[in-house]
Amino acid sequence: METKNVTELTEFILSGLKYQSEWQIPLFLLFLMIYLITLMGNLGLIALICNNPQLHIPMYFFLGHLAFVDTWLSSTVTPKMLINFFAQSKMISFSECVVQFFSFVVSVTTECFLLATMAYDRYVAICNPLLYPVIISNRLCMRILVSSYIGGLLHAFIHTGFLFRLTFCNSNIVHHFYCDVMPLIKISCTDPSVNVLMLFIFSGSIQVFTILTVLVSYTFVLFTILKNKSVQSIRKAFSTCGSHLVSVSLYYGPLLFMYVRPGSTQGGDQDMMDSLFYTVIIPFLNPIIYSLRNKKVIDTLKKVLKKYGYVSN
Repeated sequence: METKNVTELTEFILSGLKYQSEWQIPLFLLFLMIYLITLMGNLGLIALICNNPQLHIPMYFFLGHLAFVDTWLSSTVTPKMLINFFAQSKMISFSECVVQFFSFVVSVTTECFLLATMAYDRYVAICNPLLYPVIISNRLCMRILVSSYIGGLLHAFIHTGFLFRLTFCNSNIVHHFYCDVMPLIKISCTDPSVNVLMLFIFSGSIQVFTILTVLVSYTFVLFTILKNKSVQSIRKAFSTCGSHLVSVSLYYGPLLFMYVRPGSTQGGDQDMMDSLFYTVIIPFLNPIIYSLRNKKVIDTLKKVLKKYGYVSN
């Protein structure tokens, strides 16, 4: 009888964000606007980088892929969330849930590796400028990029594989706005200790490795900047690195609270707010953060706008 009950739960209900009924339309319009701006901002940034030969350098190569991953991450989560604002049935099949979770893990993990790579790129550019073309070669950039995507895929395969060991027989209500491992663990009939251990080991290791890479890189960058007595050089270095530091700080905070902190399986509404921040808000903010603090990107955007007559000379 237990086996029959287990096999019957092949669909889940995404409870979604909690809000009062009068906020339904305003919240839908808000998140729709955020999603559309996210798409335009990130895809626009990719287009600017691709169309300007001056931006065909490693820094913007990685920035373009960061924009692509942000678009991927937001598109994995936001459309389903928008549909569920008005859907009578918020059902999602187990296969759809697995695909969404897999896509989510790939994009989040790849973004972690890209942020660490961009920090290392800035370290070499500022601390070893003469050796920069030799160290950060095109071949190395491609290897790092491919490794980042492969790392994201392998990480996703691991957690998705362990997801199949879970059985669901008591409740099919996922208290979240997308399929994530923590809400699924909470409603599982199977002992989730193995899943939690794997999550802590692999997710924790990736986050610690990438965060340490960022911290060590920018520690050396800071010392190098402070040794430089040229005010113009200091301003240029801080301008280049500042946007990346802001992005990294905003991104890693919620991730650490979600997956590495002790007792993370006990989260609730706070976990949902953390998830909302790094799956919806961060992809929306990144193109703004990097564009507003980057003179080359702004100059390229102005040239494009002038070319099409949106800005007068």
